[in-house]
Amino acid sequence: MDGKDLKLSWELNPLKIFRIEILPLLADLQLAIALLLIIAICSISGTVIEQGESIAFYQENYPETPALFGFLTWKVILLLELDHVYRTWWFLSILVLFGSSLTACTFTRQLPALKSANRWKFYSKKQQFENLALSAELETASLDSLEKILYQRGYQVFQEGNKIYGRKGIIGKIGPLIVHASMLIILAGAIVGSLTGFIGQEMVQSGNTFKIKNIVDAGPFAESQIPKDWSVKVNRFWIDYTPEGRIDQFYSDLSILDQSGEEVDRKTIFVNEPMRYHRVTMYQADWAIAAVRVRVNQSPVFHLPMAQLNTAGGGRIWGTWIPTKPDLSQGVSLLAKDLQGTVLIYDATGKLVASVREGMSTEVNGVTLFVDEIIGSTGLQIKSDPGIPIVYLGFGLLMLSVLMSYVSHSQIWAWQDSDRFYLGGKTNRASVTFEREMIEILDILDGELKGDRNVSSTTVVSSQ
Repeated sequence: MDGKDLKLSWELNPLKIFRIEILPLLADLQLAIALLLIIAICSISGTVIEQGESIAFYQENYPETPALFGFLTWKVILLLELDHVYRTWWFLSILVLFGSSLTACTFTRQLPALKSANRWKFYSKKQQFENLALSAELETASLDSLEKILYQRGYQVFQEGNKIYGRKGIIGKIGPLIVHASMLIILAGAIVGSLTGFIGQEMVQSGNTFKIKNIVDAGPFAESQIPKDWSVKVNRFWIDYTPEGRIDQFYSDLSILDQSGEEVDRKTIFVNEPMRYHRVTMYQADWAIAAVRVRVNQSPVFHLPMAQLNTAGGGRIWGTWIPTKPDLSQGVSLLAKDLQGTVLIYDATGKLVASVREGMSTEVNGVTLFVDEIIGSTGLQIKSDPGIPIVYLGFGLLMLSVLMSYVSHSQIWAWQDSDRFYLGGKTNRASVTFEREMIEILDILDGELKGDRNVSSTTVVSSQ
């Protein structure tokens, strides 16, 4: 085969190119660290910048003049897709690249290191012992005694003739592999959640039933996760207030209904206490005033919706208009700011004419106006993330593997050569503890042989 054919063979062998050119690059530690930092920065941006909001929200909170930090405007956010960072193609690509780097490092470094640690061989040369971090040369000693001592200290011992090899802590070599595997599992869970999860928001009047439809953010494969065979009923919504009139907590009594309308689950939720059903989580996130029930003289009950008014940042107020004449030529405005039951009534000129509590009445425009009930709405944030169990599994393995990685992998060799006995060992961490252990082993051997045998050399500490 001439040089041209050799070059052509190289060009047509993508597996060889991948193994020699691409794989070492992916396994590079600096690349992995750089990708991890990029992922951290992107995650921070997704935490700081509100996710899944409307364009109007970003236009209001991130105007072009003045731009936040001099560059961050709503146009930049939408251009870089920072309004849904965790579902963007570039963020998922970084996760895949980081996972590929971890996988390459696992197969090129961690697995070979584990295989090397799992292989064992006996030492039968003086030079091999002198090259160890800790070694000793004795006039004589008992291999059987040494084997018993090593067993008592948790070593796995192999003996062949006049040679011994002992090791313990092989789990410390497995730990880094589990670390990589757990990180890959976490990445897989994050990708699954990004592709199949969704976030919805619903503002539901107390007493109404709804199905999850208002999806504000969803992955490309989230349709299968949106429930269609069950609905949610808001049995009741209420707010607890402090004696000073401030909101203490707000609650929603929710029921899950199957397709036949039968209740299959029920729970009262509040802030930091959500309801979970079939991998869907419903959080208590907001509230509003939905409607008011009123009567005019002897009329039937009118159920009038209330709308939130624009107060230019002056607080939340809801209002409605109530006719006081059959031809709708005259009426009053009714305003409320909370569900404590007090409403304010204004005439057509904007003058306050009455203040009345829920369940009471007042005279306005020559009629008796009864305010029977103020009806609230609960604001629910609804999430589904199928990747969460996978992420939890990964974090559990990660904590376990970190503990495993702290276990020292220690090795001890011994060789009986006629009138000389050689003992040596090494460890990958906790060197001081291992040195003490070697000295204790030598002291035990020396104690067993005292009287007719003497130790002719002491422990030698050397760097490999």
